[in-house]
Amino acid sequence: MTKPSLKFVSCPTGAVTTQATTNPPVLHQMGYWEWNATGNPAHPHVVVCVHGLSRQGRDFDVLARALSQHARVVCPDVVGRGTSDWLPDPMAYQIPQYTSDMLYLLAQVHQQAPIQTLDWVGTSMGGLIGLGVLGTPGLPLPVPVRRLVLNDVGPVIQWQALQRIGSYLGKFGVFANLQEAADALRVISSGFGPHTPQQWLELSRYMVKPVGEGVTLHYDPAIAVPFGGATQESAAQGEAVLWQLYDAIQAQTLLVRGAQSDLLTRETAQAMGQRGPRASLVEFEGVGHAPTFVADDQVQAVTRFLIGA
Repeated sequence: MTKPSLKFVSCPTGAVTTQATTNPPVLHQMGYWEWNATGNPAHPHVVVCVHGLSRQGRDFDVLARALSQHARVVCPDVVGRGTSDWLPDPMAYQIPQYTSDMLYLLAQVHQQAPIQTLDWVGTSMGGLIGLGVLGTPGLPLPVPVRRLVLNDVGPVIQWQALQRIGSYLGKFGVFANLQEAADALRVISSGFGPHTPQQWLELSRYMVKPVGEGVTLHYDPAIAVPFGGATQESAAQGEAVLWQLYDAIQAQTLLVRGAQSDLLTRETAQAMGQRGPRASLVEFEGVGHAPTFVADDQVQAVTRFLIGA
């Protein structure tokens, strides 16, 4: 069975949001998982898969294993999560820093082996980072992104969903073992839809790290600090910026939606099909926020769009 290799890229901390005050700049390490079963270590097609707010890059194992037959698949642990460093300033845990980090990641991947075709898959926060990468003019991308998959996210994010996420984000302790942690994660992740016990255990395996005689969640609790500062008014103001980014996207776009999503409404999804890149929409019944790309039909929908297989 194909397994990924863990690599790291050095990224400037606060390079986008603040003027540099140190020379050289303070750096942090971002880990990323690279999959490649093509037989060509320098395969020119790269698919970047970016996870949601409190998740990590191994969320994409099932999808990445399928895509890796046709492309190099790169799944970063966004800073503050998984194998990546934690930032000293919690307020840096925002889209500008994440977007900057992705540019350094793409530059390194391109330097190691030139990228000729570039695609992006973004779940929730990973989709918002994608809007920043694809919708901001003049960014130094190795090549333009050809195809974009937005997984259950768009320019309009429902306030009730943000309140639900805020109710648990950064609030966790120590679990006796992986199974206990997986059970707790399942309670707050009902929107992920049906999974077998084994599928859920695999989804949870990289969500924890050892601590003492037990395990705890992988991410820096401080990622909740900027999130907790959001208000209904600031969220509404952000919509205009996100629509501007979305409207600037040139890539062919597929919008994946959980039919019972509380974060991405049907109305927003339909609007996204009428403007900007005019996203095609596929919905999965029995799933809320967000599809996990574990079920065969979800994997096939993305694989068909990106690979045509």
